[in-house]
Amino acid sequence: MKLLVTGGAGFIGSNFILYWLKKYPKDKIINLDKLTYAGNLENLKSVEKNPNYKFTQGDICDPQLVNSLTHNIDAIVHFAAESHVDRSILNPAPFIKTNIEGTYILLEAALKSKIKRFHHISTDEVFGALALNSNEKFNEKTPYNPRSPYSASKAASDHLVRAYATTYNLPTTISSCSNNFGPYQFPEKLISLAITNIIEGKKVPVYGDGLYVRDWLYVEDHCEAIDLILQKGKVGETYFIGGLTQDIPNIEIIKKILKIMGKDETSIEYVKDRPGHDRKYAIDWTKINRELGWKPKHDFDEALELTIEWCMKNQDWWKGLKYG
Repeated sequence: MKLLVTGGAGFIGSNFILYWLKKYPKDKIINLDKLTYAGNLENLKSVEKNPNYKFTQGDICDPQLVNSLTHNIDAIVHFAAESHVDRSILNPAPFIKTNIEGTYILLEAALKSKIKRFHHISTDEVFGALALNSNEKFNEKTPYNPRSPYSASKAASDHLVRAYATTYNLPTTISSCSNNFGPYQFPEKLISLAITNIIEGKKVPVYGDGLYVRDWLYVEDHCEAIDLILQKGKVGETYFIGGLTQDIPNIEIIKKILKIMGKDETSIEYVKDRPGHDRKYAIDWTKINRELGWKPKHDFDEALELTIEWCMKNQDWWKGLKYG
């Protein structure tokens, strides 16, 4: 199989490429990445000389480039996106361009090249928020209700993918994932920022009252789920990929990290909340478990320890990103 992976130098994309080339060493991958702040070729150092791997620096919003890369491709795995909510609040324009226009250009190229599968990576944030005291979870039938420029742009890209599947019979699948964490995560996200700040002896910032709830997914488990969808997933379907079966507030996650790292709660610093901060996300991943047999291999505490261990061993990697 020959894959075009967009955003493959980013956190999840690079983990996916490493996973795929290890499991399917005879397959070929073209990695298209613009190398914005979140893209880092150091993530892929171990495969850069692999003859079945090719990196192309470029923008998914460049139709000529995208069309040139999609010839003889079997599948497109579309990770490339502006994805940080805080950044989207400060400046929505890059999110609109990359997440909507970029997806449109890829879909057009997929049609022209008669791609066998277009897999689109989405997010649980397109469904809005849940009440803290609710037992409800997002599932594949939940109505869209985005609440930030980031989630609105991702919702629009989802709708485009479904429209191309219906209108043009493009063979698509979509996966909506919860918050990922693990190796190579840019150190601005909750877990990676907390771990790296603690290593440096700094305070750990926590928004508002810290009671916000997210579903957390270890990135390796996410890669395995995408693999299953590509191999066995039904064309035209959406699959939810989540990691937790119980709610854990952000503040409790920080306390878990502090305990594992031998620190006390004086390292916590509560900071001003961000605008429109969604209270709770929760994912019901029953469908992918029932239809494809997927479930996370790592429990949350084990995955936290693996992530902390990786950050301890790879300080040059994340310090280079934190301090340029």
